[in-house]
Amino acid sequence: MEAAALAMVMVSACVFGVLLEHVAGLANRLLAGIAMGLTAIAIISSPWGQRSGAHINPAFTLTFLCLGKIAPWDALFYVLAQFAGGVVGVLLSAWVLGPALARVQFVATVPGPGGPWVAFAAELAISFLLISIVLNVSNSRRFTRFTPWVAGFLVATFISVESPLSGMSMNPTRTVGSAFSSGIWTAIWVYLLAPALAMVSAGQFYRHWRGAHRVLCAKYHHHNDKRCIFRCNYGAINEQ
Repeated sequence: MEAAALAMVMVSACVFGVLLEHVAGLANRLLAGIAMGLTAIAIISSPWGQRSGAHINPAFTLTFLCLGKIAPWDALFYVLAQFAGGVVGVLLSAWVLGPALARVQFVATVPGPGGPWVAFAAELAISFLLISIVLNVSNSRRFTRFTPWVAGFLVATFISVESPLSGMSMNPTRTVGSAFSSGIWTAIWVYLLAPALAMVSAGQFYRHWRGAHRVLCAKYHHHNDKRCIFRCNYGAINEQ
């Protein structure tokens, strides 16, 4: 499920990258942001997303491993599945879209004019912000049901505003998926290190300030009746 979800993310990114090839500037970023934000909402809210937790990001999985909410073996196979799904999603898109995808460089994420350190800082900031907000929303009895929409809104906003700085990856598998097919590995360290460092740090800050008991589960969205494989304490949300 995680592999399929990552593949769908990459197929969506590739398709809209090609469709919006000739749309310039802010309009391009706004439309791409809306498309990818809706893609995220659809995946998180889907039956498979509800079942797997819709991590679709190894940095997200690593965050919950460090928070003690996912078993190490489960985390390992989640990460392997995510990387496999990202690569397969772009390969499938290349098979369908052909040269059109090559023209947009397989939607590779590369640093903007400011260079890799600006890209690193930008990726660090948006990744930290995403996890901080998602943890607060998903662990709130009042707001948990809105987690997919909040996550989708953040993705759309970051693509619209931040992408000129780093290409807006926030996800190592998203960058590796494109790089595998395009051969564009520019500043790959930025996209492997920044999201993981920021998300894990955000998780630890949340645990420090709110308490370990306020990290209920590793699911992105738990407002459903799907079986949970994590070290789950979601039932305690009604005690808040």
